[in-house]
Amino acid sequence: MLIVMKPEATEAQVEEVLDVIRNLGFKPHPMPGATRTAIGVTGNQGAIDPAHFEMLAGVAETIRVSKPYKLVGRDLKHDDTVVHVGDARGG
Repeated sequence: MLIVMKPEATEAQVEEVLDVIRNLGFKPHPMPGATRTAIGVTGNQGAIDPAHFEMLAGVAETIRVSKPYKLVGRDLKHDDTVVHVGDARGG
């Protein structure tokens, strides 16, 4: 699941969402952006009820991510990742 915070969400509101994720037994992956923060959720074996998050202050939307490669897909991070290994470069 991906939880997108509102641009005006406070640090306290982001922390509250992180706490709810942890209390449900999952792992949060906050991804601060230029205008808002997104939070990826991993550790779930099935769908997570978005109702856990939709009514929390600062949450803009929840997006179900059913792909097994959530953390490396474009759903969470739209920018290219550049890997530097010695003098070689790959992306």
